[in-house]
Amino acid sequence: MGETMNEAAALVASAVHKRFLAKETGKIIHAVTDVSLRLSSGTLTALVGPDGAGKTTLLRMTAGLLKVDEGQLEVLGIDVALDPQTIQDRIGYMPQRFGLYEDLSVQENLDLYADLHGVPASARAARYARLLQMTGLASFTRRPAGKLSGGMKQKLGLACTLVRSPELLLLDEPTVGVDPLSRRELWDIVQQMIDEEHLTVLVTTAFLGEAEHCAHVFVLHEGKVLAEGTPEEIRQRARGLCFDAVPPPGQPPRILQSRLFDDARSIIDAVPHGGVVHFVRQPAADQRHLDALLESTPVTEVEARLEDGFMVLLRKQQDMDRPAAHAESGTRERTEKMERVKGTQGTAGPERMAAEDEPEGREKVDEVVIEVRDLVRRFGDFTAVDHVSFSVRRGEIFGLLGPNGAGKTTTFRMLCGLLPASGGFLQVAGVNLLRARAAARRKIGYVSQRFSLYSDLSVMENLEFFGSAYGLHGSRLRERIAIVMQQFDLQGREKSPSGQLPGGFKQRLAMAVGLLHEPEILFLDEPTSGTDPMKRREFWRRITALSEVGTTIVITTHFMEEAEYCDRIVIQDAGKLLALGTPREVRVQAGGEGNHLDMEEAFIGIVERARRTPAETPRREAVR
Repeated sequence: MGETMNEAAALVASAVHKRFLAKETGKIIHAVTDVSLRLSSGTLTALVGPDGAGKTTLLRMTAGLLKVDEGQLEVLGIDVALDPQTIQDRIGYMPQRFGLYEDLSVQENLDLYADLHGVPASARAARYARLLQMTGLASFTRRPAGKLSGGMKQKLGLACTLVRSPELLLLDEPTVGVDPLSRRELWDIVQQMIDEEHLTVLVTTAFLGEAEHCAHVFVLHEGKVLAEGTPEEIRQRARGLCFDAVPPPGQPPRILQSRLFDDARSIIDAVPHGGVVHFVRQPAADQRHLDALLESTPVTEVEARLEDGFMVLLRKQQDMDRPAAHAESGTRERTEKMERVKGTQGTAGPERMAAEDEPEGREKVDEVVIEVRDLVRRFGDFTAVDHVSFSVRRGEIFGLLGPNGAGKTTTFRMLCGLLPASGGFLQVAGVNLLRARAAARRKIGYVSQRFSLYSDLSVMENLEFFGSAYGLHGSRLRERIAIVMQQFDLQGREKSPSGQLPGGFKQRLAMAVGLLHEPEILFLDEPTSGTDPMKRREFWRRITALSEVGTTIVITTHFMEEAEYCDRIVIQDAGKLLALGTPREVRVQAGGEGNHLDMEEAFIGIVERARRTPAETPRREAVR
């Protein structure tokens, strides 16, 4: 996905501003401030940045859906303010929640969007055939869109956007909630359109690995352009600062990662990757302090990634926004937050307290809190989950992975007691879910991908409502609300409607709600979907702290890097269990020894191998 020689501008923004009035506070929000940028025709360009950076607002102004308050914005040589309709007739725009009609078939959705865009009947047959072939949907034209997997829905949304030949394609996080295989297929389609139709593409993405393939990258922060350049130019900002550290044998990488991440004085970023902990050091870090922090852990200098350069930029901006003693206060702030997380889960009853007092050993580690044997779920003649077996131990972080439509969400919902099993044995927190789902639900917390908050209720009203639903009342409810408000830094937001909160605050509130009643097991359904790398790091630091005090975590995710935080993971496809073990064991099963494969490569390898030879692939009960 390299740069083209054609330097004609498809988009030129000059000192663009966009402001909104916050209804709950009456304050002006500066969503986009003094943004200037240029897109060359026939190139792929990425907008990246933290939640609330202004990426979607900028895309909507480019599409003529929002008016520019100040400055000038030209798209395809046309002033957006003067003629937004002409621009909309010449571009394609795929928002985060593309409007498929789920009761209509794949073909009917294509026909509808062709009608809306005025595509002549004579041009449709050839265009449809090409789009269906590229998206792999040719065999599904009669299937209702609502019955497609998440990845197939995204590909259909892209096909509907491309049903006419646009000159500029705007994609707002097109791969959110999509598994690695489907993400790769989506990007293959986009690249094919760039190569064959000289299409210009502007994309926002939460996956920095995707931005690596773009010709140009703009980093936005709080509505401003923080930096721009080729991926190599962004990577250069972390050159000489990136290292891989090997955790001690038998220790999950997240333990070392959390220790490094908590020290803002020495460390910019730390994340598990391929069995090691990849970290970016502060340029002025004291070497003796860093050596003490690493505790003689073997360390190797490695090449910087785009994500490393991104994190250097964000950390530098944060430091500039803080008082002079930012590094010390940053380290102290991170540590104090994690201590608060641990403190809130320390009163979960005598059984847990007794478990916490036990020395590390077999009795504690092997305590099974979830047991699944030959679990089956059928929907009519379709078997979504096909005789799956595994167990989860107390205090484990356990990951459920799989492509869209693999059956992992169905498995997850059965574990939560939200969906009855068709057969097999399922016990959660000592309760048989085939007989007493309501009793088990009192012992678990649940955070869904859409957070399940009541958007019209304030932060405090959501906490009061869910607290009472969990059986908390009076002084106990007030005590727990005060604790989680502090734990998740929600003070000052008590009266804010949850529907108007930024994405990061919605995530915090959903976590606070899920932990109000101090559950033994916390279920998290793609909780970081669409979240920027900085927010993902902070989220996982909280999860690590919870696991350290005995809370069991079961999580689904499409970010394969997040599987590295787990003690063990399951990979499912077509309802069957393909792999079960520690991240390292699963990488070895995929054909990698030690650190030769990262988790995304291992995931794709295992799934593709099973799909090529389904009859020969054994159902894996365990990898030891």
